[in-house]
Amino acid sequence: MPEYLFVDRDHSVYVSDCCNHRVMKWVEGAKEGIVVAGGQGQGNALTQLSYPDGIFVDTLGTLYVADYGNHRVMRWTQGATQGTVIVGGNGRGAGANQFNIPYGLSFDRHGNLYVADAGNHRVQRFSIE
Repeated sequence: MPEYLFVDRDHSVYVSDCCNHRVMKWVEGAKEGIVVAGGQGQGNALTQLSYPDGIFVDTLGTLYVADYGNHRVMRWTQGATQGTVIVGGNGRGAGANQFNIPYGLSFDRHGNLYVADAGNHRVQRFSIE
C-alpha cells in the first residue's frame, strides 16, 4: 500500500510501500521499481522496516525514512543494503529521543530534521550530522 512519495531532482519517484515494509524507487521511464530500503519483511533489524511512512531524499541520493512501527528515523545511503538509525529507535515513548508513531519528515535549508510525531501530538527538530 503506497503511503508517501518523493520525487528527486532527476525525476526518480520514491514510494513508501507501507504494508510491504519497504521503500521503492522508479527512475524516470522505468517499467519496474527497485527496493531501496527494507524489503526483508517486517522487523527492527537494520535491513528491515516496519510500516515506513514519510520519506525524504537529499541531493546525494540519501534516503530518510520515518519507520512508523519501530518508532525511529532511518538513513539509507545510495546502494546500501542496510540503514542506520539516526533518531529514535529507543522504544515507543515521549522522551527527547523517542517517538510514538513518527509519520512525516522533512529538512530545512540548514540541515535540521523535522519529524511529525503523531502519537505524541508534536513535531520534533533534530540537528543531523
